[in-house]
Amino acid sequence: MLASADNPLGAIPGFNHPKEDFQTVRDVSVIFPAFNEEGNIRCTVETVIRALPKVAMKWEIIVVDGGNSDATALVCDELKAQFPEVEIIRHGQNRGYSAALKSGIMSTKYDLIFFSDSDGQFDFRDLEQLIFWSEDYDIVAGYRAKRQEPLYRRINALGWNVLVRLVLGIKLRNIDCAFKVFRRSVFDHVQIRCVGAMVNTEIFAQATQLGMRIRKVKVSYFPRRQGKQSGTNVHVIIKAFRELCRPWKLRQVAPDQGDSILRLRTLRPQLIYQCL
Repeated sequence: MLASADNPLGAIPGFNHPKEDFQTVRDVSVIFPAFNEEGNIRCTVETVIRALPKVAMKWEIIVVDGGNSDATALVCDELKAQFPEVEIIRHGQNRGYSAALKSGIMSTKYDLIFFSDSDGQFDFRDLEQLIFWSEDYDIVAGYRAKRQEPLYRRINALGWNVLVRLVLGIKLRNIDCAFKVFRRSVFDHVQIRCVGAMVNTEIFAQATQLGMRIRKVKVSYFPRRQGKQSGTNVHVIIKAFRELCRPWKLRQVAPDQGDSILRLRTLRPQLIYQCL
């Protein structure tokens, strides 16, 4: 099959990676921040458990209970009792998405760190693409092939991504798309400081400053089955804009962060953006 703009490697449509000899040689830590997802979390965890044997030798699944007010905690306890790979981290009260993600990252033990939302809106078969490209990139970031959302949410998302690109120079589609794989070493250098929904923006702002290699990969996205998204909460939106108004804080890299990666910069080009 010939290469094209949408298919630069000439990959067979529906085939998750361009090499047929791809082998599962990596160990993966999976993080699911969960806030009031009692109707989705079980299906999400069970689905990723079916997908992981195809992409990893060993894995762990860390569900961060973000101070839920529904029965999410009870479902998480059932999952932990059923699956030995599942671990639960509990926040006594809702401290936000950033705090949940940071708690999960600090608890991981494997070479690759994958995080996604616990609402089951992604196709975990796409994880194979991310694992494959992680061999050559520090971060592999999914972007939604088609947003299964109302028009107003798609317009809001487009405006937000354009604003982030203009303010911070981060050239990513769907920067908040919760389907990403990181090498563990990324978080030896990137420091999560923000407390709101800007965690993805902060990570990529610092990664850009540090010259890390990033690959963008198209992933499938489904309509939400149950519950409601917290991203539409007016307080979340206001806090995000407040943090974006301080771009120097989002991309701030401390001397010890930069010094530890100087040799890395001499061995690889500056930030590389490519897209399937």
